[in-house]
Amino acid sequence: MNAPLVIDARISDMIRIKENAAPGLASGRARLYVTADVLALIRGSSALPTQISYLADVPLDSRGKLPKLKKQRVLLFARPVGNKPGEVQLTGVDSQYLWSPELDARTRGITREVLASDATPAVTGIGNAFHVPGALPGEGETQVFVKTANGAPISLQILRRPGEKPHWGVSLGDIVDPNAGAPKPETLAWYRLACGLPKTLPDSAITADTPDNAQAAREDYQVVLRDLGPCA
Repeated sequence: MNAPLVIDARISDMIRIKENAAPGLASGRARLYVTADVLALIRGSSALPTQISYLADVPLDSRGKLPKLKKQRVLLFARPVGNKPGEVQLTGVDSQYLWSPELDARTRGITREVLASDATPAVTGIGNAFHVPGALPGEGETQVFVKTANGAPISLQILRRPGEKPHWGVSLGDIVDPNAGAPKPETLAWYRLACGLPKTLPDSAITADTPDNAQAAREDYQVVLRDLGPCA
């Protein structure tokens, strides 16, 4: 999401830079000046030349040796460098990955989601939440309204029915969809929720006429967090 350039490339050459000329180099890594042939531009607003260069801090193996990267196909997450079209800068120390079909497909899928006009925005907190009990014991519905960075509405709905596992879904928009499901793992919507939602419902966000309804809202919210899993 922070990389304006996502590049499929093949390393054609690399030169190790001496440690005294590599400020900020972490222990157990080597800084390389890499030249790579561009195979495809997965994300970018303008074309790249057929060959690019960049610096990469790569981990050394258990013997302290450089990994064999020459001729390897890689995925790069980078940004352009000023008015130098043949140079890019990696967005982080771990922004060069060995290419694989699975990683390529995952990267392309997430890039499409990030660039979509209705992309799920970053979660900034909880607006309010309330629980409404049903007519039968153990039946009820909790709704949680989520704050986002751009103000676009996100809401969570958790339904409980007697003898059934709680069902929850997320609605992205002004209309609350009672048939909405949970986001698929590894999607942008999953990431936004798993990594943006607070670990507990803030007391100030809970609207409840009884302590039992407030507690039900808290428990239903934990159902969502458990199903999402950790932000890893």
